[in-house]
Amino acid sequence: MPKISAETLAEHRDLVQRRVFDAFAALMVERSFDAISMAQIAAAAGLGRTAIYHHFPDKEAVVVAFASHETDRYLAGLRAELDSVTDPIARMRVYVRHQLTAGEQFHMGLGMQLVGVLSRQAGQEIREHVVAVEDVLRDLLVSGVESGAFDIPDIPAAMSLIHACLAPRDVPAEQVERFILRALVTVG
Repeated sequence: MPKISAETLAEHRDLVQRRVFDAFAALMVERSFDAISMAQIAAAAGLGRTAIYHHFPDKEAVVVAFASHETDRYLAGLRAELDSVTDPIARMRVYVRHQLTAGEQFHMGLGMQLVGVLSRQAGQEIREHVVAVEDVLRDLLVSGVESGAFDIPDIPAAMSLIHACLAPRDVPAEQVERFILRALVTVG
């Protein structure tokens, strides 16, 4: 019987999962996804080479679970911040600031590294996490248009442009925020 490192099996699984995610994130900073092995993830997580397979069947399962974990954390924080704000412009500010901060806290940029490397099914599962974040932005834009605060003739195009502006760059967050809001806010 394997030794568990927590009071309950559920706590043990959560602990192991966190260690695997931390190890995976650290390895992704050093090398590409296809250059990482399950044995390397296990070693970096302090697990035996075969013990990791009790939690994840393969590397794709690790990245999909990792993406789900990161997205859930990101959305929980974003929704908590948005819950206290009702003004559409202020809500968009929250979204922009959260997204810019998230680039530093979360591993949201893995998508481009994984294009063409994952199976179709794993790629689709990763895409579902992106859609969850896009849904929040879409709702913010639609409610801003409905309230008259935003003048947006094409919501999908606006979403693409906003996310392009939020991509990591060496531009101060305040300038990005000001640029996005000037593009959205109804004039006069």
